[in-house]
Amino acid sequence: MRTQLRSGTDVELVHPPTGPSPRGLVVVPDIMGMRPLFDDLVERLALEQGWSVAAFELFAGREDLDVANRLAAGSSLEDDRVLGDAVAAADLTGAETVGILGFCMGGMYVLKAVATGRFKAHCPFYGMIRVPEQWHGAGQGEPLDALAAGDAASVLAVIGAQDAWTPPDHVDELEATGATVVRYAGADHGFVHDPSRPAHRAQDSADAWQRVVDWLGA
Repeated sequence: MRTQLRSGTDVELVHPPTGPSPRGLVVVPDIMGMRPLFDDLVERLALEQGWSVAAFELFAGREDLDVANRLAAGSSLEDDRVLGDAVAAADLTGAETVGILGFCMGGMYVLKAVATGRFKAHCPFYGMIRVPEQWHGAGQGEPLDALAAGDAASVLAVIGAQDAWTPPDHVDELEATGATVVRYAGADHGFVHDPSRPAHRAQDSADAWQRVVDWLGA
């Protein structure tokens, strides 16, 4: 079901066939935002895991931006709005216990969501551990600061060892907070969530998904 949060941000909400679940999940898309790939993912997770699942648009009101313009507009995003939408999406699920996962830029916001205290478990897939220089802006805080303000042990981070967006020294910093980090040798950015991407690695993707589902369901 496509609806809107109180902020006006588009959100896709799917309950399992049995109705609203006591377990919920928020999905934060990659930089390209809501599209059929994520509609399908939300539905699949609800059906297979029995969770109430919601995903929302990162660039609310600017959904028509192409990837180049989204990359350029990263500095204009504000944590208060994005994290506020994440919390509102969690509330929309109606679940008692809610986890959160996200990809790429969405994974970066999953790390930042630790500071909200709203989520039981946090699973960023190749989320940026430090805000990239081109996205520095007045409304952008650092993920590592958010981890220091919350429960870093609630994080399971999926990382590609060849991913330039998550350099090894940043990954070491993330692990030093107490987060659990799973590194996939030879994997580049985006190797899990979109089978159409050249970087996709089917075996590693399956392994990462199983780890994340187990972490969220614990």
